[in-house]
Amino acid sequence: MSLSPAQKKAYRSIGHHLQPIVTVSENGLSEGALQELERALRDHELVKVKLAFAERDERQAMIQELTTATGAELVQSLGKVPLLYRHNPRANPKLSNIARAENHHGRH
Repeated sequence: MSLSPAQKKAYRSIGHHLQPIVTVSENGLSEGALQELERALRDHELVKVKLAFAERDERQAMIQELTTATGAELVQSLGKVPLLYRHNPRANPKLSNIARAENHHGRH
Protein backbone atom coordinates (compact mmCIF):
# COMPACT_ATOMS: atom_id res chain seq x y z
CA MET A 1 0.00 0.00 0.00
CA SER A 2 1.54 3.28 -1.11
CA LEU A 3 1.16 6.44 0.87
CA SER A 4 -0.62 9.34 -0.82
CA PRO A 5 1.21 12.67 -1.15
CA ALA A 6 -1.07 14.08 1.55
CA GLN A 7 -0.22 11.24 3.94
CA LYS A 8 3.49 11.64 3.24
CA LYS A 9 3.22 15.37 3.95
CA ALA A 10 1.39 14.71 7.23
CA TYR A 11 3.91 12.04 8.25
CA ARG A 12 6.85 14.29 7.37
CA SER A 13 5.35 16.90 9.67
CA ILE A 14 5.03 14.35 12.50
CA GLY A 15 8.49 12.95 11.77
CA HIS A 16 10.09 16.38 11.97
CA HIS A 17 10.00 16.19 15.77
CA LEU A 18 11.20 12.60 16.10
CA GLN A 19 14.70 11.52 17.07
CA PRO A 20 16.36 8.60 15.24
CA ILE A 21 15.50 5.40 17.08
CA VAL A 22 17.99 3.03 15.42
CA THR A 23 21.48 3.62 14.04
CA VAL A 24 22.85 1.48 11.22
CA SER A 25 26.65 1.45 11.29
CA GLU A 26 29.01 1.33 8.33
CA ASN A 27 29.20 -2.44 8.87
CA GLY A 28 25.63 -2.74 7.63
CA LEU A 29 22.38 -3.88 9.13
CA SER A 30 23.10 -6.07 12.15
CA GLU A 31 20.57 -8.55 13.48
CA GLY A 32 20.23 -6.42 16.62
CA ALA A 33 19.56 -3.24 14.65
CA LEU A 34 17.00 -5.04 12.48
CA GLN A 35 15.20 -6.42 15.55
CA GLU A 36 15.19 -2.97 17.15
CA LEU A 37 13.82 -1.43 13.95
CA GLU A 38 11.12 -4.12 13.73
CA ARG A 39 10.08 -3.40 17.32
CA ALA A 40 10.13 0.36 16.73
CA LEU A 41 7.98 0.08 13.59
CA ARG A 42 5.55 -2.23 15.37
CA ASP A 43 5.22 0.12 18.35
CA HIS A 44 5.59 3.54 16.75
CA GLU A 45 4.71 2.96 13.05
CA LEU A 46 6.70 6.08 12.03
CA VAL A 47 10.40 6.05 12.90
CA LYS A 48 13.64 7.75 11.96
CA VAL A 49 16.82 5.76 11.36
CA LYS A 50 20.34 7.16 11.40
CA LEU A 51 22.66 5.82 8.71
CA ALA A 52 26.40 6.03 9.42
CA PHE A 53 27.38 5.97 5.74
CA ALA A 54 29.38 8.77 4.14
CA GLU A 55 28.42 7.89 0.55
CA ARG A 56 24.97 8.79 -0.74
CA ASP A 57 24.84 5.65 -2.90
CA GLU A 58 25.53 3.47 0.14
CA ARG A 59 22.78 5.25 2.07
CA GLN A 60 20.33 4.73 -0.81
CA ALA A 61 21.23 1.03 -0.95
CA MET A 62 20.75 0.69 2.81
CA ILE A 63 17.36 2.45 2.67
CA GLN A 64 16.34 -0.08 0.01
CA GLU A 65 17.56 -2.91 2.25
CA LEU A 66 15.67 -1.51 5.25
CA THR A 67 12.39 -1.13 3.39
CA THR A 68 12.71 -4.60 1.86
CA ALA A 69 13.63 -6.26 5.17
CA THR A 70 10.85 -4.61 7.18
CA GLY A 71 8.11 -4.00 4.63
CA ALA A 72 8.21 -0.33 5.62
CA GLU A 73 7.80 2.57 3.24
CA LEU A 74 10.19 5.46 2.88
CA VAL A 75 8.37 8.70 3.74
CA GLN A 76 11.37 11.00 3.46
CA SER A 77 15.14 10.92 3.44
CA LEU A 78 17.10 13.91 4.69
CA GLY A 79 20.85 13.45 4.58
CA LYS A 80 21.67 10.42 6.71
CA VAL A 81 18.22 10.11 8.29
CA PRO A 82 15.44 8.24 6.49
CA LEU A 83 11.91 8.41 7.89
CA LEU A 84 10.16 5.04 7.59
CA TYR A 85 6.49 4.14 8.02
CA ARG A 86 4.79 0.80 8.44
CA HIS A 87 1.11 0.63 9.34
CA ASN A 88 0.20 -1.51 12.34
CA PRO A 89 -3.58 -1.88 12.76
CA ARG A 90 -3.01 -3.10 16.33
CA ALA A 91 -0.52 -0.41 17.34
CA ASN A 92 -0.81 0.84 20.90
CA PRO A 93 -2.24 4.38 20.58
CA LYS A 94 0.02 5.52 23.43
CA LEU A 95 3.12 4.38 21.50
CA SER A 96 2.18 5.03 17.87
CA ASN A 97 3.61 8.31 16.61
CA ILE A 98 0.72 8.50 14.14
CA ALA A 99 -2.03 7.96 16.73
CA ARG A 100 -0.37 10.31 19.22
CA ALA A 101 -0.12 13.06 16.60
CA GLU A 102 -3.74 12.57 15.51
CA ASN A 103 -4.91 12.67 19.13
CA HIS A 104 -2.78 15.73 19.84
CA HIS A 105 -4.11 17.61 16.82
CA GLY A 106 -7.65 16.47 17.54
CA ARG A 107 -7.71 18.30 20.86
CA HIS A 108 -7.33 21.81 19.43
